[in-house]
Amino acid sequence: MAEEKTRVDFNAPATLVERADRVVDVLDISRTRLLIEALEDELEEITDDKEFCRRLGDAYYDDRVDFETVESILGREEAMRMKLLKESIDREPPEPTLADDLPSDETFYDGPVSEWAPDEESNDDGESLM
Repeated sequence: MAEEKTRVDFNAPATLVERADRVVDVLDISRTRLLIEALEDELEEITDDKEFCRRLGDAYYDDRVDFETVESILGREEAMRMKLLKESIDREPPEPTLADDLPSDETFYDGPVSEWAPDEESNDDGESLM
């Protein structure tokens, strides 16, 4: 299924357009194809740039951009990582707390819990000397 397309108009320096037209003649592709490939290459390069990713993360954590924006730029996996980090930053209180007291050992283990006692005839490593 073909992806929906949007028409984009922009002004560019005439010399740049002439240069692009010479390149598309050699490559036997359309000017549109050249611009799309150039834009895809630039976007891929910028998403690998650590400074750009830091700035995008700052914008996301400050609520200047939403999750969908991050996902569309960096992909779902990286966006989910940032979402989880943001949720951990925003969590109140920052440390988890128990609603009730901890259960006793007998309740937790469903019966009496035996305790370890050192054997009187073992060495310092706990190995039996018998």
